[in-house]
Amino acid sequence: MKKSRDPSKARQLETFDSAEKKLKQIFVDLADNVVNEKPPVMRIPLRTASNTIFDEKRDMLTLGEREGERKFNEIGGVRSFMQTCLLARAIHEALVHDDHPTIRDLYYYTLHTIEGTEVETFNNQDESNTIFQDIEVMTGLLREQMGVVAESRGAMVGQVVLESKGNKIDCSKFGIGAFNIPSLCDQIPILDVDADYVLVVEKDAIFQRLNDYEFWRKNKCLLITGKGQADRATRRMVRRLNEEWELPIYVLTDADPFGWYIYSTYRAGSISLSYESFRLACPSAKFLGMTMTDLEKYEIPKDHLIKANDSDIKRAKELLAMDEVTGQPRYPWFHSSKQWRKEIKLFLTRRVKAEIEAKSSKGFRFLSDVYLPEKISNKEWIK
Repeated sequence: MKKSRDPSKARQLETFDSAEKKLKQIFVDLADNVVNEKPPVMRIPLRTASNTIFDEKRDMLTLGEREGERKFNEIGGVRSFMQTCLLARAIHEALVHDDHPTIRDLYYYTLHTIEGTEVETFNNQDESNTIFQDIEVMTGLLREQMGVVAESRGAMVGQVVLESKGNKIDCSKFGIGAFNIPSLCDQIPILDVDADYVLVVEKDAIFQRLNDYEFWRKNKCLLITGKGQADRATRRMVRRLNEEWELPIYVLTDADPFGWYIYSTYRAGSISLSYESFRLACPSAKFLGMTMTDLEKYEIPKDHLIKANDSDIKRAKELLAMDEVTGQPRYPWFHSSKQWRKEIKLFLTRRVKAEIEAKSSKGFRFLSDVYLPEKISNKEWIK
C-alpha cells in the first residue's frame, strides 16, 4: 500500500548554519581559556571497544561515558591538539563559504610543514581521518552535518520520490539503472513512498538481477544495496525509510559470518561508528537469509558449498564471544537469540558457507520468484 508519513515524524533538513555556529563556539571557548590564562583542554569521548556499550533500551551500540583529555600544555598532547584545531578551522571555513570538501580535501588543505621545522602537520591521511572522527565525537557534529562529502557506494530503486535542489527524482524511472545514494543524503527530502517494505541486498550483482526482474514492482518494495559492507549514507537511508515512513527492513546476505555481520551493522551499528548508531542503526531490521538451515531446507548441492576459511571461523566465534573485560556478550543480539546461536553453531560444526547465487541451482529466478516471497509471506526471518 502507499505509505503516508506521520506528521509527528516529519524531519527538518539539517542546516549547515547551525553546525558552523556550534563548531565556532567550541573553539571560541578554548581561545577564551587561553586569554584568561587557563590551560585549554579538549575532552573527547573514547572511540574504543572498551567504551562501546550495548544500549538495551535503544537496542543498539553506543559510546560509553569515558573521555580522554587533549591538553595544549602537555608534550604528549600538543601535536594532536594542534591537529584538531587546524582541521576544525578548515571545516569551519568550508561551512562559512558553503563548500563541501571531501575528507581527503581536508587532509591536503591542512597538510604543510610547520614553519621553522621539518615537521609535517599530518604524517598521513589515516592520522587526519582519526582527528576528524575525534572532532565529530567532541562536538556532537557528524560528518554529514558539517557538509563533508565521502565516497558513497549505495544504490536504491523502487516507488519512492526524492527531491534534490528543487528537482524531483522518481527512483522507479531508472530503467535497469538505480539512484546512487549520495553521502549527504540527509539533504534530500523523501517526498513519497509506495512500498510495503525495504529489501537490503548485500551484493550489487544480486541487486542488479532483482532490479532487472523488477522484483521491487512485482513485490511492492524498495531495493537497496550497500555493495558489501555498507557506507554511512546507505545505512542512513535505510534508517530514514524505517523511521520516517515506518517501512519494515529485511536484509539478504550470503550464508557466512561476514554476511551476518553486515546484517548486524544495519541492525545495531558498529563499534567504529557507535557514536553515530542513533542515526544509522535500525534495531527492527530482520534477517531474511541466507542461513545454514536454508542450505538443507532448499537442498543446495554439496558441490555448491564453499569450505570456510580461518577468517570465517574466527568471525563466527566473535559473534558469540564474551568480552574479556566486561564479561558481557560482544554482540548481544546474536548471543541472546536462540535462532542465531543455532545458525552460528551449525556453521562452526559444518565449516562450510554459501553465496546467494548458490540458489541458482534451483533455477535463475528461484531467488526472486520463490525464496524471497516465501520467506516474507511465511515470516521466516531472524531478528
